[in-house]
Amino acid sequence: MFKHGGGMIEQDENIDDKPREKFVPQRTFGTAAERARRNLNAKLSNPLAGFSHSELRKQGRAFAMMHEMGDESDIRAFELGAVLAQSPERFENVAGLMPQEKEVLRHEFEHRWSQPWSMYAVIALCSLSAAVQGMDETVVNGAQIWYKHQFGIAGKEPRDTWLVGLINAAPYLCCAFVGCWLTVPFNHWFGRRGTIFITCCFSAIACLWQGFVNTWWSMFVARFALGFGIGPKSATVPIYAAETAPPAVRGALVMQWQMWTAFGIMLGYAADLIFYQVGDPAGIVGMNWRLMMASAMFPAVMVCCFVFACPESPRWYMSKKQYYRAYQSICTLRHHKIQAARDMYYMHTLLEAENSMKLGQNKLLELITVPRNRRAMLASEIVMFMQQFCGVNVIAYYSSEIFLEANFSPAAALAASFGWGVINWIFAIPAVYAIDTFGRRNLLLTTFPLMALAMFFTGFSFWIPEENHSARTGCIALGTYIFGIVYSPGEGPVPFTYSAEAYPLYVRSYGMALATATTWFFNFVLGVTWPSLRNAFTPQGAFAWYAGWCIVGWWLVLLFMPETKNKTLEELDQVFSVPTRFHAKYGLRQIPYFVKRYALRKDVRPEILYEREDTAPTQDLGFNA
Repeated sequence: MFKHGGGMIEQDENIDDKPREKFVPQRTFGTAAERARRNLNAKLSNPLAGFSHSELRKQGRAFAMMHEMGDESDIRAFELGAVLAQSPERFENVAGLMPQEKEVLRHEFEHRWSQPWSMYAVIALCSLSAAVQGMDETVVNGAQIWYKHQFGIAGKEPRDTWLVGLINAAPYLCCAFVGCWLTVPFNHWFGRRGTIFITCCFSAIACLWQGFVNTWWSMFVARFALGFGIGPKSATVPIYAAETAPPAVRGALVMQWQMWTAFGIMLGYAADLIFYQVGDPAGIVGMNWRLMMASAMFPAVMVCCFVFACPESPRWYMSKKQYYRAYQSICTLRHHKIQAARDMYYMHTLLEAENSMKLGQNKLLELITVPRNRRAMLASEIVMFMQQFCGVNVIAYYSSEIFLEANFSPAAALAASFGWGVINWIFAIPAVYAIDTFGRRNLLLTTFPLMALAMFFTGFSFWIPEENHSARTGCIALGTYIFGIVYSPGEGPVPFTYSAEAYPLYVRSYGMALATATTWFFNFVLGVTWPSLRNAFTPQGAFAWYAGWCIVGWWLVLLFMPETKNKTLEELDQVFSVPTRFHAKYGLRQIPYFVKRYALRKDVRPEILYEREDTAPTQDLGFNA
């Protein structure tokens, strides 16, 4: 056994009876700064750990009285809420709770989707905001069939193909370099609801603007402005959902962002199909594509109309020292004030712990300089990069063009695109269950090869002679549909979920800003390059290019992406304390293990890369880290 950084490397008898290196974290090692960060992370994992019930009661009462929370019943709620916040699931052991209050808490755990109407209003708001996002992205899919001819950029010359790509990708250029970075100041100035309102106003105005343009450059400007709506909203809505939801449904609600974005993508295709046959009235050219582009404003207007009917995030009020307003807000989001006091007091202690983090270094730099953070950033950036370079938005933005090139009629191309949107949405629904059952890493290692095969199949189907029209069009559509089926439960929801949990809390907002900017930047790269790539490589080569990236993505996940499923903050510190080269070697050794166990059906033991110090190691059933 020998030391390495924050742990020990020891020899271990493993899957093929050869000695392997196993990483066992040791908390006594590391520099003073590293030990300080570990202590802060441990504090954030449960800031109320170690206090007795009597101490917590005193703290809760003092908090309620200091901030003038209400009458004696409210003060009592905070006394008991502080105790409940330490271990919410152990409410039966808390002295002083009345039978009615215990029944409310018991009902919360047994019927987690039984929530007040205001919580359902928040769920509807977040779902509709996600649908705005998806529709903003895809109405251009069908509209470009017509507007590129009207703007004189429908040719095969490099200028034309690059301009088409630039127009389609303009919102994501804005997101990557401007929009995403406005999230922090917008949330600071306007709150969660205010940011959602402003960004949906941007979306509605930009979508209407797109319906009135008459030149390619004015379309570019309008779509660039759309990025001010897409960027901050994509980061704010999941934050708002997480800060308002009770713990029992928080993960499921945040996860639904991807599902309802997929629903909005489907709505965009539906709008293209609905307005396809609209004729031009006197004095207007291109009425159909103008209605397509402008139609995306309607869900954004709906969000603007009722966003302020929902309560503001209690956590945001608390960050502004408006504690009584935070209490009023959270009381509308819970059935009973005992639940509200519990969740609010936990938010308070977590905020106090975060505010006490003064490590003397820029947190953005700590993403790179701290090894634990750097490994999390590497894994997060891989999944965010691959979310785009798996090629999904080639289909999302250009499916109608792809189907037209396969000799579909315009109506059939739009219908086939709508079919892809339906599949993308339906198969995103099981991800709510699959992501916590099979794990993030296992999902990606399973779906990346299937996405590669689907991309190869789609591209190679263009070699089917045009005389066999039915076989050619059917195979091309089938290839894109298979891709949607395997993408939706895998690389669709995993990147945002993984990025949100991989980073320690004290740098999580910075890590998420980087992750969001990364995915939008490569979204822009994909959108702007596809028309020229398709011309240069032919459809066969262009689809094979992204199939190749799916294979690259599989190797990157295998070597550099640890599993984060069902792990606490403390356990994640241990997972990301494993040096990168040891995890990469471990990933390579999983290939023969998987073949022996699942293909050859041999009884071989799984390798455990690291062990938790306080409990027995969990069983590794396959590709889990």
